[in-house]
Amino acid sequence: MRLLNRRNFISLTSGGALGIALPSCAAEVRQPLKASRYSISIAQWSLHRSLRNGDLTNMQFPAKAASWGIGAVEYVNSFFERKEKDNSYLNELKMRCDDAGVRSLLIMCDGEGHLGDPDSQKRKQAVENHVRWLAAAQHLGCHSIRVNAASSGSRVEQANFAADGLRALCERASAFNLHVIVENHGGLSSDGSWLAEVIQAVDHPGAGTLPDFGNFHLGGGQWYDRYQGVKELMPFAKAVSAKSHDFDHEGNETRTNYSRMLEIVTAAGYSGWIGIEYEGSNLSEEEGILATRNLLERYQFQA
Repeated sequence: MRLLNRRNFISLTSGGALGIALPSCAAEVRQPLKASRYSISIAQWSLHRSLRNGDLTNMQFPAKAASWGIGAVEYVNSFFERKEKDNSYLNELKMRCDDAGVRSLLIMCDGEGHLGDPDSQKRKQAVENHVRWLAAAQHLGCHSIRVNAASSGSRVEQANFAADGLRALCERASAFNLHVIVENHGGLSSDGSWLAEVIQAVDHPGAGTLPDFGNFHLGGGQWYDRYQGVKELMPFAKAVSAKSHDFDHEGNETRTNYSRMLEIVTAAGYSGWIGIEYEGSNLSEEEGILATRNLLERYQFQA
């Protein structure tokens, strides 16, 4: 697959030339607190049912994580109650984290437009829509926002559109000292080789990936090999999502071989945070979260 970098893309699509100045530095992903292969965080989506039915609020999320011995949280933008620009709200949330001894890692951003939209104006608007989340993430002390790379067109067209939008957002994120990381999240973004080439085409130090163990549905009933996909995305990973659904009587996840997957993750040299993302229905949210935590802890300190 032949991708265009952003300079050539703009030149070919608009007839103009654009010089791109890379920032002298990019955000550094915080190192985990434990001397282990990785540290364990929790993605807020694991509690989406409780959050949606009012049994839990965004403000209560950090203390809930701490009650399970989990030291870092990953937010979802839809649970911010439209208060992401409210400094008093963000200050309170930050204080809740500090009181619980919990770190804020990232905000997962959905519903803000397609960064790979074929329409250049819609791409620009999608970039602008994400800026308020960059500000909120910086306020909370996060290292990244997680975005999507949805697009339409041919395989190469989608790659070029997505790379252009992501590059533009990375340039905005530099002012906030934040990373922009992309999750395999359906469609071509669940093709590990495609997303890896997109990140390379973005060609920005702030661009990265959030490999998810389970999100490899390409559409139309087609699936990408999850182990191959994670292996392809790990060289760019700034965070990792441990997707889980069901467990057998020995505590193993039934869709993903965690031993094999975690070997891929650590063999890539990754020693950061791995976020629990339980999406099953046979266990309660708490039971599924704890089962995932226990499975991650099983392999956490192996040599």
